[in-house]
Amino acid sequence: MRQKTVGVDVGGVMVGGGAPIVVQSMTNTDTADVDGTVAQVAALAKAGSEIVRITVDRNEAAEAVPRIRERLDRLGIDVPLVGDFHYIGHKLLKAYPDCAATLAKYRINPGNVGFREKRDRQFGEIVEIAAKHDKAVRIGVNWGSLDQELLTSLMDENSAKGSPLSADAVMREAMVQSALLSAAEAERIGLGKDRIILSAKVSDVQQLITVYADLAARTNYALHLGLTEAGMGSKGIVASSAALGILLQQGIGDTIRISLTPEPGGDRTREVQVAQELLQTMGFRTFVPIVAACPGCGRTTSTTFQSLAAKIQGQLRENMPSWKEKYPGVAELKVAVMGCIVNGPGESKHADIGISLPGTGETPAAPVFIDGEKAVTLRGENIAEDFEQLVQDYVERRFGQDNTAGDNVAKVDAAE
Repeated sequence: MRQKTVGVDVGGVMVGGGAPIVVQSMTNTDTADVDGTVAQVAALAKAGSEIVRITVDRNEAAEAVPRIRERLDRLGIDVPLVGDFHYIGHKLLKAYPDCAATLAKYRINPGNVGFREKRDRQFGEIVEIAAKHDKAVRIGVNWGSLDQELLTSLMDENSAKGSPLSADAVMREAMVQSALLSAAEAERIGLGKDRIILSAKVSDVQQLITVYADLAARTNYALHLGLTEAGMGSKGIVASSAALGILLQQGIGDTIRISLTPEPGGDRTREVQVAQELLQTMGFRTFVPIVAACPGCGRTTSTTFQSLAAKIQGQLRENMPSWKEKYPGVAELKVAVMGCIVNGPGESKHADIGISLPGTGETPAAPVFIDGEKAVTLRGENIAEDFEQLVQDYVERRFGQDNTAGDNVAKVDAAE
């Protein structure tokens, strides 16, 4: 059961309060580059990012924010934009009121919003502007930029104890206190609890799990989850999935980001896809139809099933933006592409539509199962194309508004 947290409206997207777990991402373009940033925000939104964060680090970036929003609106892309502020956020929000009014949420790091006597004042200025414009705020603590005064104070207190805690335990306590004290100060200034989201990010899996479990036990603010600096490729995917998966299973977390380092020339939208797949795999949300495919073995020396599985998965993901509107419920579709007779028929029967391709030495025939029943056997050189058409026809027949699509099974030459 998910922890009950206070709901926060972020530009029309509800975070917490029992709402579905939200997927978000962040651009890596120079925000002052309006064309580049609009293109990347659009790509992230199309991939399924429900909130997109952009860097606002200098005058040119702050000045560009309203133009970016205007361009996105013209394109029909209404994804909320979050401004990521560090060091001079108070100055930028005051100097560029249109930027302050345009953004749906501000992200503040209490560890670098200001230092010593300036910290509270500059933090307060940002919160006052957020309250004035009725904007949500994420107070995002990060162990790479933790409030050193708070950490030093807690370390000194700990060292004076007869049985001191470990340095890691003190660091985690400093993160939790930084988030909670900052949130309490934001409320004192005038920002409602329903406008505050907290995060406490580290790059170590076990530390992240522990610090969020502690934070969740001590508050009901909405929580944003993410393993910071997760890394590149499979390392980043595995580490993020391990950490976030455990927390989500414990009912902790209202919105997530998978902070992948892109491969050189890689696609930024990969982090969105991974976040969606994590939530869908765990059964929290459904984004795209699931394709089950066997891993292959000595019985499947042909790569036909691999190519077909990849092609079907790509086809489904590519079609989803239009299918969501045209075919309500299509995200629940389950497809199986199996490589031999061992598990092929059985797995295909469990899917809505599945195909069992012939393995090494098997008869060159591929039975197709629809809704648990054998519907047709495909043969010949066009098995892949025929199955793709069957999938398309099944989607139209089952999820189409008028349900008038014909049964393509009869059109396929399927001599038994």
